[in-house]
Amino acid sequence: MAHDTAHESNSKRIWTVFIILSVITLVEVILGIIKPDFLVHTYFISLKLLNWIFIILTIWKAYYITWAFMHMEGETKGLRRSVVWTAGFLIVYLVFILLTEGDYVHEVMNRGHVAWDF
Repeated sequence: MAHDTAHESNSKRIWTVFIILSVITLVEVILGIIKPDFLVHTYFISLKLLNWIFIILTIWKAYYITWAFMHMEGETKGLRRSVVWTAGFLIVYLVFILLTEGDYVHEVMNRGHVAWDF
């Protein structure tokens, strides 16, 4: 009897994770299709607000996938922090570097210092 209960709770957990990740993905897809003018024409740190929403939702999904599929909710606080915070810091750092360098290259190309023919 205990085996059936454990199986049901795992099935419920899998469906819960599936629904949460599906809803977040659905929001991303709908925003990508509709592209509200307010979000497209509003800039924050040289990037459209819509792109920031995509970045935040993607990081949120990555965190939740780590939390659910790597079973981080049952681990000690130190292990959770070392895995999640390190990955979170590296993702945020990578996004910052990519956006900063990409903006610099775009500005150099637009000013005509270098041709677009590489």
